[in-house]
Amino acid sequence: MRKVIVGAFTSLDGIMQAPGGPDEDPVGGFDHGGWATSYFDESMGEAVEEMFARPFDLLLGRKTYDIFAAHWPYAGADDPIGPLFDRITKYVATRNPDLELGWKNSRTLGADAVAGVKKLKGEDGPNLLTQGSTDFLQTLFRNDLVDEIYISFFPVVLGKGKRLFGDGASPAAFKLVGSRTSPSGVTVNNYVRAGEIVTGSFEFDQPTEAELERRRKLT
Repeated sequence: MRKVIVGAFTSLDGIMQAPGGPDEDPVGGFDHGGWATSYFDESMGEAVEEMFARPFDLLLGRKTYDIFAAHWPYAGADDPIGPLFDRITKYVATRNPDLELGWKNSRTLGADAVAGVKKLKGEDGPNLLTQGSTDFLQTLFRNDLVDEIYISFFPVVLGKGKRLFGDGASPAAFKLVGSRTSPSGVTVNNYVRAGEIVTGSFEFDQPTEAELERRRKLT
């Protein structure tokens, strides 16, 4: 069985849009593109290497695929990520399943991206790692297809933009299995799926009259 692993750079208020540059994704008037670059230090490089250490294929939304295809094949041999991304398989969620993808080792997920991901998860092979792909991530979270999350929280508030989580995510519990903080203040956390949400209560065993009245006012 293959796992779906989300790799995400996010601001403190959950924005993922355009961390790498001002022209990466200015959709919606987003004018803070490149917000992650000034925080990227040696420790962050090590965190990225750790995320890429296990065998994986890429699972991408169409817009992120286009961004990557216009950059990584031209990065050169001195940048290890370029040759790595060239070599592995890239699975792309697109509304046009017959789309011709020019980047080698690229293929679409088919007419039904959710069914395509479920099929891949049921097969033998490397894990499926997302990068960016905010719109596609909403589909993965909504259909409870995410097994693990590598999320880097950057010490910045952006106010608006595309978010890691939107309305409709399937409720799920996760367990923190790794954490580090870079000298620049980025907190990198690794979470794995941990079953269903467990609820409890801090209320008194016998609610007060004031509490009972409060509840009546809610109805």
